[in-house]
Amino acid sequence: MPDDLIGLIPAAGKGLRLGLPYPKELYPIIRDNRYKPVSQYILENLTFAEVQHIIFVINDTKHQLIGYFGDGHRFGCHISYVVQEQRDGDDKSTSPGLGHALDSAYHLMRGKTVCFGMPDTIMAPSDVFCQILQVWQPVDDLALGLFPITRPEKSAAVRMDEDARVLEIIDKPKSTDLPYGWACMAWRPAFTEHLNTCIRKRGLADFAELMNLAIQSGMNVRGVPIRDGSYVDLGTYEDIAVLEQEYRAP
Repeated sequence: MPDDLIGLIPAAGKGLRLGLPYPKELYPIIRDNRYKPVSQYILENLTFAEVQHIIFVINDTKHQLIGYFGDGHRFGCHISYVVQEQRDGDDKSTSPGLGHALDSAYHLMRGKTVCFGMPDTIMAPSDVFCQILQVWQPVDDLALGLFPITRPEKSAAVRMDEDARVLEIIDKPKSTDLPYGWACMAWRPAFTEHLNTCIRKRGLADFAELMNLAIQSGMNVRGVPIRDGSYVDLGTYEDIAVLEQEYRAP
């Protein structure tokens, strides 16, 4: 594994669709009579890949998240927290967006190899980031962890060539014949700089557009289908029902 690995988990959203009285990242998954919040799964995916420094990007209301994870020593890692601040003109009811959330940690991830995953997504198997890091090549700027598409309207479909080079990202299509969508990724410093430039100098907000611009600019983006991979994300009550069925003990 690279020596300069860091993990990045954006948890700055307000979770208004669910309306929970606590951060949705702490939604409880109960197994063997033990509590584990949904966001601990992505943390464990990262530590399984020997990522020692993990950054949570939060908003100024996520005190309970900090209270649960603390400095990370209970989870075998070091955790830093970055606050994603609202910008002038942002809709105050929502966060400024995924790209802005990721770029909020620019000062900590600059020059590093970054492994990124969402805190409301449970991915299997545990070694998803290991698989990505073992497959990508020195020339690759960005590598996407790919999972079979089951619900196109909730997926970021990925078009690839025969050498697994990513040609295009199609975000939330109504339907698609593409077999895979991305759910996590790893990138090298060139993509960090691209992200920063797009967010701070070009004012882009759409993350799929930002990724497609990276492809169009000549960056090497590799797709990595995860062996025996599955994932479910927590964004709506329908998603919660899936979690209840698949991850709670009978």
